Amino acid sequence: MPDLAALFPPDQASLLALLVASFLAATLLPLASEVWLLALLAARPELWELALLVATLGNTAGGLTTYALGRLGRVAADPALLASPRAGWLRRRGAPALLLAWLPVVGDALCLLAGWLRLPVVPVALWLTLGKLARYAALIWLFFQV
Repeated sequence: MPDLAALFPPDQASLLALLVASFLAATLLPLASEVWLLALLAARPELWELALLVATLGNTAGGLTTYALGRLGRVAADPALLASPRAGWLRRRGAPALLLAWLPVVGDALCLLAGWLRLPVVPVALWLTLGKLARYAALIWLFFQV
């Protein structure tokens, strides 16, 4: 069995862990990617730009996975959900509402419902990415201010 430490230098292993954690945190799993990001920044503050990119990409990919699950799950879903107040709110606001997808609990539900409502994927991906990027950028900024 190969030595994983030899395969992945510390920076790469840390960034890979951040990618996986940020991906999983944006799915329906209860995981906090911010902990991984701050731990990486505490150890290697000079990697902040790369960490911002990796966390944003992983979290966006996780959100889009949840969106895809909502889209696929629509076949077996209860049609009454389309008439629910949450669905109406998201339908009225459209993809820009995905700026809020970074919020705990609510964000996962927004991604799932956006897929279920079949909101267009390109605007969803754009707004989702912007929201995730802004959240991580604010967190990194606050980290360096303390």
